[in-house]
Order: sequence, then C-alpha cells, then structure tokens
Amino acid sequence: MTDKPKESFPCSECQAGMMHMQHMTYFTWLDEELVTVPNFPAWVCDMCGRREYDAQAISWLTTILNPETGKASASKRRPRPTLKKHSGTRPTP
Repeated sequence: MTDKPKESFPCSECQAGMMHMQHMTYFTWLDEELVTVPNFPAWVCDMCGRREYDAQAISWLTTILNPETGKASASKRRPRPTLKKHSGTRPTP
C-alpha cells in the first residue's frame, strides 16, 4: 500500500471549493528586502482563491533563508573542572 499525496481537499475558507496543488511565485520579506521564489508549491482553492503553502516547502525555504545556515557552529568550550591538589602529606589517624 503506497501513500499517494492528496490531489485535492475541501477549502477550509469557503467550504465550497476544492484545494488543488499549483506552483506559483512566493513572496516574503527578509529584513528590508523582498524575496521572490518562483515555482513554489501551494494549495489553491478553485472557488475563493485561498492559498495554503506546502509546509515542507516552507520549512525548506526557512532553512535556506536563515542567515546561520551553512556557518560552522561555534563550539562552546566548557572550562575543565579544577582538581584539588594534594599537599603531599597524608592525614594522621
């Protein structure tokens, strides 16, 4: 048994239309710059036009646009615990 991706599902906005997968240009702001991503997957209602972007594609895009992506993580060095030095004498009984 294979899990096929949904071909369509009812629109949660208008309840009359069906959501279908389409590829469109996605727009988002990154600081003060407008970023456009062509051929981005989105579910679009054939009646009201509501768009729901594919969650996996949004996750992928967020990773790519993250300024920390590709940078080596700074290793947090922990200080070594200090060992108590022995005085060289043994305690007397």
